[in-house]
Formats: sequence, structure tokens, C-alpha cells
Amino acid sequence: MTETPATAASNGLGNGTAAVAAPAAPAPAQSRGEPVLEMRNVHRYFGRLKAVNDVSFKAYKGQVMGFIGPNGAGKTTSMRILSTLDIPTSGDAFVCGYSVIDDPDQVRRILGFMPDAFGKYSNMNVVEYLDFYARAYGFRGQKRRDAVERVMLFTELDRLPEKPIDTLSKGLSQRLGLARTLIHDPQVLILDEPAAGLDPRARVELRELIQLLSSRLGKTILISSHILTELGEICDSAAIIEAGRILVAGTVEEILRSQRDKRGDGSIATLEVRVLSKSETLERWLLEQPHVLKVSQAGQVAALEFDGDPQARSLLLRNLVSAGFEVVEFHARVESLEDAFMSITKGIMQ
Repeated sequence: MTETPATAASNGLGNGTAAVAAPAAPAPAQSRGEPVLEMRNVHRYFGRLKAVNDVSFKAYKGQVMGFIGPNGAGKTTSMRILSTLDIPTSGDAFVCGYSVIDDPDQVRRILGFMPDAFGKYSNMNVVEYLDFYARAYGFRGQKRRDAVERVMLFTELDRLPEKPIDTLSKGLSQRLGLARTLIHDPQVLILDEPAAGLDPRARVELRELIQLLSSRLGKTILISSHILTELGEICDSAAIIEAGRILVAGTVEEILRSQRDKRGDGSIATLEVRVLSKSETLERWLLEQPHVLKVSQAGQVAALEFDGDPQARSLLLRNLVSAGFEVVEFHARVESLEDAFMSITKGIMQ
């Protein structure tokens, strides 16, 4: 990544200037700690199908919340309700204190929604596309030109303003979708599978943009993705949904800790040891050491469950080397969102 996004941020994207933000009524006063994004006992039924079934969760200013679940779990329906594109059967959702049912126009002024797929128009280039949406948000004259220029700079689309949008690659199309979502400088972003179909470089660049939007510009972001390893790197919190129900929600650390507590192995760490060459005696030697509960070895790597403290872990490493094992790696395996997801969900489809 170049420094262009950071430069754009410092030059005004997300700073609430009139040149970027469309006219909007002031948001209700919020004390620190109040949720910016909230679903409160939301149900959405389609006939007998309970697509969203008593869903509640909260996200706070500057947070990136991962919305995680299998296909058909209710993620997109929930996001559409938050974005005022659908109405709940019962319950309510709030964006910066505004109800999506009672104040949908106010919600739309402060929220940007990027769907998993969005329409493209033939015979239209990048700058024309963004200019169209700037007009739709009520920008006029120099304010409109400034808004388009700034989102193009932030997403680095300023390099190809004349490129027809129906010829853009998947990665560039996603950048265009993000630019469109940011055109009115929303406080809250809802991104539905923004990394789907992107190549590795494009995913990294998109991840950097999302991190910049939250950490530098203070935007609250709800993002769904099936690439859980990447969500784990950028999310402060998460909500896991299956068959229309929230199974767990909270900070990533809270979710991981709750799973450790549920298993009753909160004091047990999984250590991985890699030696220079395969050793027939490594597994047996490890099983004879204090605090080692279980060992499995595959080639040069041994994974062991260990219930000792940091000092005992240091002693184990020292003894490994003293015993003649050529240790090249020794570390604790960190539990991830992907691990929690596999542990919490049951693969239910509806």
C-alpha cells in the first residue's frame, strides 16, 4: 500500500467537514460508552422461515465488529434491517440512537451499506459513477466535486477516473463499492462480504483501508466475511449467528475466554515444538516431562497440552535443548476466531 489512504484521511475524509458530509440533522446526544450500532430483540420471518430470530447485539464507536455465520444464518437479512432496506417483523435496531423503523431517513444520512454485490451501469466510468451517487446524496457544485475527489483518493481510484466501471477487476470493483459507501462520510459502515472473490493482495489492501477507517477516522464498522483468519486480525468484537440466532457476542477476547471456560481448560496452553530433523524419541521424552498432559507428533512438529506457568514453560524449553533436541521453534498456539466458530456452531442450515 502507498501512503495515499493515510494522506486522504489527514486531508479530511471522515473529519465531518461540510465539503465531505451531506447535510444531516445532528445525532442524538450520546454519552461515552453508549452503543453506536444496536439490534434489540429483532425478528424477521418469511412465512415459516425465521431468518432472524430474537437477534440482539451492540457495537461501539471505532469498533470493527465481525458478523460471523454460515450461509443462510441471517447475516445479510440483519444487515439489510440495520441499513433500513428491510423492516423487522418485531423488535427494533438503532444507529447512533436513531430507530431504523421510526427514523429511517436519519439512519441513511449517517450509515453506509456496502452489499455483497452492487449494480453497475454500462457506458459509465469511475468518476461519473461516484458523481452520480454524490448527487443522489444532495451534494452540489464544489462540495460534490470535493466529495468525489476525496473518496477516489482514499481508495486510490484517482489513478483511473476514466476507466469504464464494467471493465473493472473484482478488486477494483470492491474499491469502487467502498468509495460509493463513503461518499457521504457516514459514521457507521456495514460491509457484507467485502473480501469475497478478492486475490490475496487485494484482500490485504482492503483490510488496511478498513483498519484505517476505524482506528484513524473513528468509524464503527460491522463486517461479515467467511475469511475468519482475516477477521480475527482486524476485529475488536464479534457476533456469531446460526439459524437466525446469535450464539455469542462480545469482544474477541471475551468470546475466546468463554470458550476456554466452557471447556474447563482455561489454564491449559497448546505448545508447538519444531525440531531440525524428525526425532523418534521426542514424543516419548515430552510425555515424561512435568505439566505435559498430551502430545501428538507429525514429522518434525510436536503439539502438546501444557498446564504449567510461564516459568515451567521456560524450564521445558531449556530441558529440551539440554536433552540434545535441535529446537528451531517453540511457541504457544493462539486460539483464533476460526477455532471459536467451529466450536460454537453446529453446521445447522435453514
